[in-house]
Amino acid sequence: MTLFKFANIILEQNPRAVSHPGLYCRSDRPVFFDERAGEWCLYGAGTYDFTTYFNALSVLKLRRYTSASRFFVHLELRGASCVYRQTTGDAFSARPTVLEHTAVQIPASDEWATYDFELSVGYDAVLAGFELACDGPVYVGACYYALEPAAPLRDVELCLATTTFKKEEFIEANIAAIKRSILESDEDIAHHFTMRVVDNGRTLDVERLQSEHVFISPNDNVGGAGGFARGMIEAMEQEPRATHVLLMDDDVAVSPESIKRTYNLLRLVNDEYADAFVSGAMLNYEIADEQWEDTGLLAPNGLLAPAKPPLRLTRFEDLVYNELFRVPKDVAALRQRYAAWWYCCIPVTAIERHGLPLPVFVRFDDVEFGVRCAPTLMTMSGLCVWHMPFNARYNAAVERYQTTRNTMIALCTAGHAPKEGFLDELHNNIRLELKKFGYENAELCLDGFEDFMKGPDYLATPGVAERTFMDSNRMKERLVPFEELEAQAHELGLTDFYISRIDRQFIDSDRARGLVERLSDFATDNRQKLFVNEGEGYAVIPVEGWVYPAGVIRGKKYLIIIDWHNRCGAIRIKDPERYAQIVKRYKADLRQFRRCGKDVIRAYRERRGELTSAAFWKRYLKMA
Repeated sequence: MTLFKFANIILEQNPRAVSHPGLYCRSDRPVFFDERAGEWCLYGAGTYDFTTYFNALSVLKLRRYTSASRFFVHLELRGASCVYRQTTGDAFSARPTVLEHTAVQIPASDEWATYDFELSVGYDAVLAGFELACDGPVYVGACYYALEPAAPLRDVELCLATTTFKKEEFIEANIAAIKRSILESDEDIAHHFTMRVVDNGRTLDVERLQSEHVFISPNDNVGGAGGFARGMIEAMEQEPRATHVLLMDDDVAVSPESIKRTYNLLRLVNDEYADAFVSGAMLNYEIADEQWEDTGLLAPNGLLAPAKPPLRLTRFEDLVYNELFRVPKDVAALRQRYAAWWYCCIPVTAIERHGLPLPVFVRFDDVEFGVRCAPTLMTMSGLCVWHMPFNARYNAAVERYQTTRNTMIALCTAGHAPKEGFLDELHNNIRLELKKFGYENAELCLDGFEDFMKGPDYLATPGVAERTFMDSNRMKERLVPFEELEAQAHELGLTDFYISRIDRQFIDSDRARGLVERLSDFATDNRQKLFVNEGEGYAVIPVEGWVYPAGVIRGKKYLIIIDWHNRCGAIRIKDPERYAQIVKRYKADLRQFRRCGKDVIRAYRERRGELTSAAFWKRYLKMA
């Protein structure tokens, strides 16, 4: 019997592990790293349960994705006596079930002792794991899960491609972790792994960071789409040629174990999943056990949504839900599920078949690529990154300009005309910004729409993507620090506005509207047409563009928007004349779309193959 090591049982030293130890081990006594011994210690008499997000074995998915049917756990222990028991969880488990018949008494030992157990895995098992009931301190060495493959292992050359722009703190930490835990390890991945960092900011110290298997490529600022395109090209042209490209954002934290398990999974996959993408979940950088997204969905109108509801991954019932989740049949039939590029592993064969990303700079490149490829997706507990949540990094230039333009381009190239729904979304976004006096943001929506209408020639022009991104950032609403915001408010006569008097509850509050008020707001866009008035007083509202606190903003002259995550804000002043100008511009844009929109849509669709080809990208990136 030949066993294949699949997943290390890990404990980590970092702020995430310290604040949320239940991601690794649930216990009634401390687990700590003994600096003097250089080993992990289960400290004192107690029960230590490893049936967790990182340390449970995803037996249901391993049975689905691979040919494995037998599973084993390998333990290396020393210290006090303890009792090993296997655990498991099925579809209805709120907590791990302890299998008493698997109990094994492990004697005390001052020397390392090795134990191997086959896991008892029922037909209905979703997760399997183990617990140790210790009589005193027990040190934990190299422990891991292994399985018995029923088919030959696949040859895999994994290339991690990440693109960065002046994010040295994140990218250098990830490079160091990968060198230490992957390239310097004695595991098989060390001989079949390359990391390629595309440096769009040209700020990284190439000589210091580059090594035999880590390559830094200084690049023009071509956004995430351009950086990932270059990473894909380099992966396909390296020697030995990559079989898979793992795309990962620069501003994330990652456990190297996630990458190891991705590699091992690729070696084991059965024929059904040989061409599948591996999608890593996005966990909240600030609340480490909170899962924000584990694959996403694209609606016909261009709106994006996580496939799963928010989950807390220190709750066992949520781990089970996470593993069992199935996309509803009506949604699956649309074939518009995608894997975001904060962590997405793509077979090179898919790139050869479907092409590279569109040159859209940032936003929607991963969505369009995923919808275009319509791949089978593999997800699994322990495959993830930690990323700052979306509401902590709201940027109107991205959400209003980039999202408007790139969504419409993506819908066209994927064969969905914008009139199928996204024009309604554009209309709603513009009206929402106008009702909240967000005139700059409404104009960014129109800028994106108008640049979309310029067609694929404009998109394909080198330098346009960066210039339009920079222009939109210059034109977006300027937020100022709280102290300056307070001073501006007082200069406008809002002398009762003090930052010290507001809090998150006040910022997020709203009030209910009656039917007459709702009809009035709908007809007048907060009294900026038909029955126009200047308004009076002010309201305080959140910065996020999708928020609509309709009750508190109605009838106001000033709106003070607050980005409490970044401790800044801005003051908007009602301006019916500017409102009218924007509406006039919007109507003119719609008339132009009615005249030539079909031609623009057809042009994007017909040029997709060219814009996603290696020949195009090499010219665009000045690699040719």
